Order: sequence, then structure tokens, then C-alpha cells
Amino acid sequence: MLHKYHKETFDRIPEEKRNHIIDTAIREFANKGFNNANINIIAQKAGVSVGSLYKYFDTKENLFLTAVHYGVAQLEEAINEISDTGLDFFEKIEALFREVQRHARRHPDLHRLYNEMTSEGNSELVRVISNNMESVSAVAYSHMIRMAREEGVVAKDTDERAFAWCLDNLLLSMQFSFSCDYYKERLKIYLGDDIFQSDGKCSFPTGLTLRIFDYLFT
Repeated sequence: MLHKYHKETFDRIPEEKRNHIIDTAIREFANKGFNNANINIIAQKAGVSVGSLYKYFDTKENLFLTAVHYGVAQLEEAINEISDTGLDFFEKIEALFREVQRHARRHPDLHRLYNEMTSEGNSELVRVISNNMESVSAVAYSHMIRMAREEGVVAKDTDERAFAWCLDNLLLSMQFSFSCDYYKERLKIYLGDDIFQSDGKCSFPTGLTLRIFDYLFT
């Protein structure tokens, strides 16, 4: 259960209005960064008064954390759905790559927000965010790898935490490659300029890649 950083009054307003406020905040924080984003501008673009915004969130930091957690909740739902399927280990990994790519293309502002967080100078804010975000993926990936180890798909002495960390780094690179300018250019160098004009699909060498991880961390 993710910690709630908004007030109960935010839960009582219509869902459409909540989503509009969150989407506006995500877009502003993604484009300006936490320090440069202005809560007055967020309120104006969201069509609410500044006073109303402070009735929903005590601080700009709490609005930022709520916006981030909105995306974390989506990530958690997607990961859990894939983890609970009857797919085998490598099929689950490829499904994760497909889902991350799909989500990054549909919600680029949210993924730019994730990328922006890494450059924030507020160490306490980054700590809170990373603990909440990474705990979701770390638990899910470690569980999948542990089950694969018990089934004999990966080596019995595989370090599941190191394996999960490397997997998460691959998925992070994927999401930024379809949402952030620098990573987009980097992706085009490897996969061609037309990658974004197509459906963005490519043949993920998940089996080979993950067996390399298995070799490295046993």
C-alpha cells in the first residue's frame, strides 16, 4: 500500500477532476522540474484556485509525490497482472518490456517526470520517491526470478536481487527511450530513425540477455 500524500478532501472530488489535476501536475513537473515548477501555474492550468489546491495538498512536495504515486500505482497494477499470468519466465519478461514501451508511449510526461527526478537536488524527496517506486518493482522482479530459480529455469545459486536490479535497469532504459529526448536519439542510433514511425516493436533478446545475467550473478 502506497503512502497517501494528499488530504481526504482530494478523494471527495469527482474522479475526472482529480485526474485532470494530477495530469496537469505531472506535465508541469516533467517539463519544469520540481524546483522550477510553480504551484500557481499548476492551479491555473488545472482550472482550480490556488486555495483549492492547498485544500487537497499541504505542500508542493505532497502534490509532486501524489503525481508520482499515480504512476507507481499504474506500474504496480501492470506488473502484478503480468506476474499472475500463466506465462513462463521469459514470456513474462518480454511482456514487461512490451508493457513498459506501451505505457511510455501513451504517457510520456509521466516517464519524463521519472527521469527528471534523478536530477533533483532534494535528496530527501528523491529518497522517499525511490523507496516507494523501487520497492514495487524490486519485490515483483525478485519474486519472478525466485520462482524461476525454483523451477530450474535459472541457476539454483542465482543472486535474485542483483538479477532483479539489472532487469529493472533494462526496463528503465526502455521507458526513457520512448519518452525522453536524449534516450530517443540514442534509440534511433541503434534501431534506426524510423523506429518511432513504426509501432516500435523489435525482437527483444530476453532469453539470451537474462541468461547472461544468470551467468554473471551466480
